[in-house]
Amino acid sequence: MSGAPDSADGPVLVTGGAGFIGSNLADRLASDGRDVIVLDALARPGVEANLDWLLRRHGNRVRHVRADVRDRDAVDAAVGEACAVFHFAAQVAVTTSLVDPREDFDVNLGGTFNVIDALRRRDGRVPVVFASTNKVYGDLADIALERTDNAYVPVDPTLRDHGVSEARPLDFHTPYGCSKGAADQYVLDAARSFGIPSAVLRMSCIYGARQRGTEDQGWVAHFLIRALAGQPITIYGDGCQVRDVLEIGDCVDAYLACWARIEEVAGTAFNLGGGPENAVSLRQLVGRIDELVGRETAIVHADWRAGDQRYYVSDTGRAMDRLGLRRPLAWREGLERLAAWLEEERGGGGGGRPSVEAAE
Repeated sequence: MSGAPDSADGPVLVTGGAGFIGSNLADRLASDGRDVIVLDALARPGVEANLDWLLRRHGNRVRHVRADVRDRDAVDAAVGEACAVFHFAAQVAVTTSLVDPREDFDVNLGGTFNVIDALRRRDGRVPVVFASTNKVYGDLADIALERTDNAYVPVDPTLRDHGVSEARPLDFHTPYGCSKGAADQYVLDAARSFGIPSAVLRMSCIYGARQRGTEDQGWVAHFLIRALAGQPITIYGDGCQVRDVLEIGDCVDAYLACWARIEEVAGTAFNLGGGPENAVSLRQLVGRIDELVGRETAIVHADWRAGDQRYYVSDTGRAMDRLGLRRPLAWREGLERLAAWLEEERGGGGGGRPSVEAAE
């Protein structure tokens, strides 16, 4: 499933293209015959392996620009060549934003402003699709929950059946929530104010191959990496918090579908996740991991972290309808695929071992 417009001429710019989602999207684009510019500062541990993998697979079809999204001149130059922009470059951790809110602000909001401003000053209507987050809805503390089967679920049956929709009021919590939320709004307003074909995908938990997860971001892969290494997992809170998880292939499909329909959906925000059928608590996921690795994983409990949502499940109805998305891969099957990829990487067959050290 490509989803890219046939008429698009020129390379596609993927900021943060050496990261987990960016590298998977860049791979799909290049596999479909597109030239890709990967703008990435390679600041995140382990992403060099993703870039090496892309360059080995696709050669000159993928070009790396080693630059920070805060570098206005570098962003201007890359945007100046592009027929479309997928903007993933970001500071990705709530915890880091609390330690260094200035850095978080400069990367997430300042970097996004650079992208939008470069598009505004370009001739023509070059589309941009932005990677936003469910954190724009805050901690959802007003949602009444009950605990069943090691998981929190909403008391409201409609919310339980469908999840949180885009009609939910925005409520930015933590510096990360503020920076990503403000960037989200800048991208949507670009369609209104400047006629830039722009759209936003507010992501829940994405997982899959090429994810080098940490405690702060990419928890599904992080849990598997720790379990495969026989090391304990730290769970913040009681472990009954619920997320809807989406496998990377389905995520890439959504980004490409958004580009393909950008003229129809410009100025629209979509929730992107696995939906209610792929809702799982941390405890439930660890239980499945134990089955996959054949032993019980040691759990260390710590206090809840700032801004942590006890329940977040995406209502994906708008995205399924307007982007024409298929039903997502079931989380148990997706977890098996991720475990197999991690085992291959640990064995040295995948071009860059996701070490436990890099995941901490």
